[in-house]
Amino acid sequence: MSNLTVPAIRGRKVRNGDSPLVMVTAYDAPGARFASDAGADLILVGDSLAMVVLGYEDTLQVTVDDMAHHVAAVARARPGAHVTGDLPWMSYHVSEAETVQNAARLVRAGAQSVKLEGGRKRLPMIEKIIAAEIPVMGHIGLTPQSLHAMGGFKVQGRRYEAARQLVQAAKAIEHAGCFALVVEGVPAPVAEQVTEAIDIPTIGIGAGPRCDGQVLVYHDLLGLQDRLAPKFVRRYADLGAASVDAIARFAADVRSGAFPADAESYHLTPDEAAAFGIFGPERSGG
Repeated sequence: MSNLTVPAIRGRKVRNGDSPLVMVTAYDAPGARFASDAGADLILVGDSLAMVVLGYEDTLQVTVDDMAHHVAAVARARPGAHVTGDLPWMSYHVSEAETVQNAARLVRAGAQSVKLEGGRKRLPMIEKIIAAEIPVMGHIGLTPQSLHAMGGFKVQGRRYEAARQLVQAAKAIEHAGCFALVVEGVPAPVAEQVTEAIDIPTIGIGAGPRCDGQVLVYHDLLGLQDRLAPKFVRRYADLGAASVDAIARFAADVRSGAFPADAESYHLTPDEAAAFGIFGPERSGG
């Protein structure tokens, strides 16, 4: 597993001369291996798997069981990146005891830390998880689990008071003990203010270039899904189109008889063939 510990992540600030953190959201063993081999610092097993992998319209359908299943798949790859598991909707909203138990389930599945969404109202839950010796990453700005309350996937913090509240929320989350903070879907100057206001690293997604790190979803940056195309996504490959082309060529070869070829088939030795009464392309003996 990762040599990048929580204390090491907590101290990573670009203003101190550190390099920006690279986080990739991935959901399975192959994705974890690829992200780790490419040099990612952190892998987030995000509740976005609801939309990206499981086909739902939003993140609200994913469960703790789902998250534990995918965290375990990522952890089994033994990536060299720090693994953070997302606490899904309603897993940290009911009681403090249930919140800690759900966080523990993700740690038992292989997460080295957990992430949850929200500002000041989440402070009691953050403090309880941390008291259980489980590191917590915060998440403010556009919080997808608050989709209905926000009226959709909308940029947050455009007005002065909303921006001020984001800065205050970031300070409170740091004070509660979080080791890092995702800042999603806010104007770049606001994200910069948040980053300057706290001593833990900010990891931006749709938050401009002045955060202490950046995160993108594995499937987005590789062009493996096109259901959503947020402004902040940069595609570094078009593996979706390449995959369709490869499968179409496979289908054509199957239908034409070109696949499998002789080299892709297993064969019998002459003695084994004789034992089966196989003497070549035609049987002998009538």
